[in-house]
Amino acid sequence: MPKIILNQAIVEDSWFKVDLEAELPASGKVLLPYPLWLSGDFDAGAFEAVAVWIPNDTVLDEQAEKLTELPVVAIDFPAFTDGRGYTLARQLRERFNYDGELRAIGDVLQDQLFYMTRCGFNSFAVREDKSIEEAMQSLKPFSGAYQAALDKPQPLFAERWS
Repeated sequence: MPKIILNQAIVEDSWFKVDLEAELPASGKVLLPYPLWLSGDFDAGAFEAVAVWIPNDTVLDEQAEKLTELPVVAIDFPAFTDGRGYTLARQLRERFNYDGELRAIGDVLQDQLFYMTRCGFNSFAVREDKSIEEAMQSLKPFSGAYQAALDKPQPLFAERWS
């Protein structure tokens, strides 16, 4: 079973990611593609649990409010150089108040994890050809951050005056 980083611990991934054109499995926990999930063209009762993965070019609108009911929302990073997933994570956490597992999937590398955490991710499916143990070490590369973010709303300079 593949492993992921969840809340700064390495755990087994119990979710099966369904690709866009793939057939649905018979049962289990499934991460459905956003377009399929929106269409509702599946039998949710056939699965132990249903969650969703969204492409990084998704525009979140009023439909995104339904995402807050899901246990997992995964955001796909097709290339590590494409940062649109960071924006989606912030939107889900700040605008839609999503408080479940927010997972980074796709081309996820260890040098991104610290910054992904600052944007609201708490789960990471590290690329298969990379070491998940080494990736774990990169979650805390700095003792502090200057900028305000989701993980620390007050900037560092403001701490001096409080």
